[in-house]
Amino acid sequence: MNAMVKVWDPLVRLFHWSLAGLFLANFFTEDGELVHRGIGYTVLALLAVRFVWGWVGTRHARFADWVPGPRRVRDYLRERLAGRSRRQLGHNPAAAVMILALLVGVLLVGVTGWLQTTDAYFGTPWLEELHEALAYAVLGLVVLHVLAAVGESVHYGENLVAAMIHGRKHALGQDAAGGEKTAPIAASQVGGSITREE
Repeated sequence: MNAMVKVWDPLVRLFHWSLAGLFLANFFTEDGELVHRGIGYTVLALLAVRFVWGWVGTRHARFADWVPGPRRVRDYLRERLAGRSRRQLGHNPAAAVMILALLVGVLLVGVTGWLQTTDAYFGTPWLEELHEALAYAVLGLVVLHVLAAVGESVHYGENLVAAMIHGRKHALGQDAAGGEKTAPIAASQVGGSITREE
């Protein structure tokens, strides 16, 4: 088994679990209540911090490291379905798409919630319905995200949930699943720039 390497920095891990906890907590508060709104504003603040950290943060926190183009997603899905996908230190392309969908979904939930507090949209039925529909859509994505994390943990023989707690993953080189060799250097291309996994 390879040595453990640090992948997820403390801010990324704190953001991940705080966002998950606050989003789920708001399902147990009443719409329009001060607590519900306070949680919503906190979530929007977390998203703002994560956006900034995606540009100036540590290596695997940066968008340039893990946001894939369509070709990378397509190639990864083909390899995954064929059983030839390789473990990656950061997010794999499919996971990256899910994370982007979750971030955008949570942002839309927060914005539609905030709009309901403005004079222009206060008490607007269609906006309330959209806010609720978006919240349940994101909840569905969360369920898929958890199931995928468990499935990938089994497939690659690495506990990805634990990795998001302590921040460490096995170094690339010798895959835990079946002793399969993986390339020690994985290149990822985003918008024409190439970053390399060490």
